[in-house]
Amino acid sequence: MISEAMTARLKPVQPGKASLVTVLDIGSTKICCIIARLTPQPEGKALRGRTHQAEVLGFAFGPSQGVNKGIITDLDAAEHAVRSVVGMAERNAGVTVQSLIVNVSAGRLSSETFAATVSLDGHEVEPRDLAKVLQTVNERSIRDERSVLHALPIGYSLDGHKGIQDPRGMVGDMLGVDVAVVSAETLSMRNIELVLNRCHLQVEAFMATPYASGLACLVDDEAQLGVAIVDFGGATTTLSVFKDGYLVYADSISVGGQSITHEIARQLSVSFEDAERLKTLFTSVLPGQTDERDLVPIQPVGATQDEAPTQIPRTTLTRIVRPQVEDILTILRDRMVATGMMDVCGRRFVLTGGGSELTGLPEIARRVLARNVRQGRPLGVSKLPTVAKGPAFSTVVGMLIYPQVCELEFVEQKASAGEGGKFGWFKHIGHWLKSSF
Repeated sequence: MISEAMTARLKPVQPGKASLVTVLDIGSTKICCIIARLTPQPEGKALRGRTHQAEVLGFAFGPSQGVNKGIITDLDAAEHAVRSVVGMAERNAGVTVQSLIVNVSAGRLSSETFAATVSLDGHEVEPRDLAKVLQTVNERSIRDERSVLHALPIGYSLDGHKGIQDPRGMVGDMLGVDVAVVSAETLSMRNIELVLNRCHLQVEAFMATPYASGLACLVDDEAQLGVAIVDFGGATTTLSVFKDGYLVYADSISVGGQSITHEIARQLSVSFEDAERLKTLFTSVLPGQTDERDLVPIQPVGATQDEAPTQIPRTTLTRIVRPQVEDILTILRDRMVATGMMDVCGRRFVLTGGGSELTGLPEIARRVLARNVRQGRPLGVSKLPTVAKGPAFSTVVGMLIYPQVCELEFVEQKASAGEGGKFGWFKHIGHWLKSSF
């Protein structure tokens, strides 16, 4: 049975105790599952709350079916693909999976920042005051057609003074809070849960893809100083911004590496498989000195095996791919400027995802975004197969970190029947306050 609430509370890992966690990345080009053991370690530096080291026990991935741009398009095909990948991971780990964390990259993923204040009348800040101000945020943010994925308090203020991390016990007249809320369309999430239920799997939590990518790739003090992470996926490109150690913004657009492949196939009149091979092996978004002389063989659609392949200069591929990449980066830049996030992210961008391995992409990104750019790879996971150490697996690795930091946010528990789509995700605010402070 599909749960009414999409934001089921994920039980955080206990300090000093080991725990098993299973994560599933459902993408448009591949599906990946990891079963890992989280063992205690000294707290990390990149984000507070990193208390455990992830050790991979079972790993598997395969081609995605029945999924387009993160949306389920064929239940039977998607079920078969998920069963196959999860089954391989179970055999590798020697365990049976019953529940897991799954990512969300579609459903018009978006984020907003809500602010609210309550009067203290000069007394000390108590948990009930926090509950009041958070309830005020809740009343402004809930929508019938959308569900909250993440809700992170990114800063408290007391009498107009910002930068307060924990206001409890402090005295003042007005208590304020800023909350970053990431949401997605409920129906697209329910279809994902339906596929997993048909596989006899339960959803422990949904996680926004850009949040997971950021957790996997950030190093040192990037999250504190301000950074933007761009995940170039197969059919979607997601964006997240971190500041002061918290996710403050998330967004996605329905354009990814597949759109570049389709453009190569269309302009050169080759098959999609050949276009993907050309993109992977020969394409660069920056022209080289010998590209005019370097010839690339192509086999037009409908050509027989006896026909000699046509040859084109590598610059032809660059002229096709570069405008596509620049369009994606320009869309992301314009959205960040419109929302004010270009100032929040500081001077640094991190590129990850399978599409980020395109030759010359960091250099083009520096020109379009006018920021420092580096490529991000998943970090901090032991016994990860070599094939999974590339940027294409950042999302699934980031989901292994989520149980360690989920206690920093507040989301609802399972909604009772009759609540419908309202999803009062502060209904159990007392539980959150008790577990978080």
